[in-house]
Amino acid sequence: MTWRIAVRHRTGYHYSTAVRASYNEARMTPASSVGQHTLESRLDITPGSRPLRYIDYWGTTVDAFDVHVPHTELVVTASSIVETSGVVDPPSAVDWEAVTAADVADRYAELLGPSRFVCFEPEVAAAGAALAGELPPAEAGIQAVAWSHEQLTYERGQTGVHTTSAQARATGKGVCQDFTHLSLAVLRAMGLPARYVSGYLYPIAGHTDRSIGATTSGESHAWVEFWAGDWIAADPTSLAAVGEGYVVVARGRDYADVRPLSGVYHGPPAESLGVTVELTRLR
Repeated sequence: MTWRIAVRHRTGYHYSTAVRASYNEARMTPASSVGQHTLESRLDITPGSRPLRYIDYWGTTVDAFDVHVPHTELVVTASSIVETSGVVDPPSAVDWEAVTAADVADRYAELLGPSRFVCFEPEVAAAGAALAGELPPAEAGIQAVAWSHEQLTYERGQTGVHTTSAQARATGKGVCQDFTHLSLAVLRAMGLPARYVSGYLYPIAGHTDRSIGATTSGESHAWVEFWAGDWIAADPTSLAAVGEGYVVVARGRDYADVRPLSGVYHGPPAESLGVTVELTRLR
């Protein structure tokens, strides 16, 4: 089944006194890849600026822009229309010998080791090793995600954007970013290449066909993809099947590679204006 979803994502910063120049990157345009096609996209920036668009190392669309007029607020609004498809069929079964082959390890080396927010802990490595010793790669990966889901309780305000997988596990609480970082840790520790995926989640639980055309408040979301002969998507926060309600924006090693809005500037500390995401299922 194919869905068509309109997305409006607004974010930005407020400054107590005027900033005279800032240099920024926005990763807010949905990807076009297997199971998803972006039909339209637009980025509106206040103060006005004309972005330079490019594709980064991980395949994410990036809009780079500078602002060289004094400003006390920077607001970025991304609007897009995306077609998404249902759950992708699992890849053909492969064994551990194929997954851990030298060419695979070389191709996905950066997705096999620790990264800024993904930590290799002895307990996590042991959990991964136990699963890898009992199950074939694809099934072991799904069970690793389920293991991560069991380690944390979903609770806002207990972690932040700079929390590592080890810190979240020690706290025992977190949000989708933390569930994802912990899943990446155990997947990589068992030898499965795994990447962080950021995007949006349509609130499927409250959806009916009558709501088509109505705008609803959505969420920025994170989940994982791991390689077991092909890429397999899994959501460690809910364990729901990743299908038409998920909109992919960016991929990378961890959150540091996919931040929606980042940059540098000279001026007072910034205060986030918050994030609003509006999703409309068009069909």
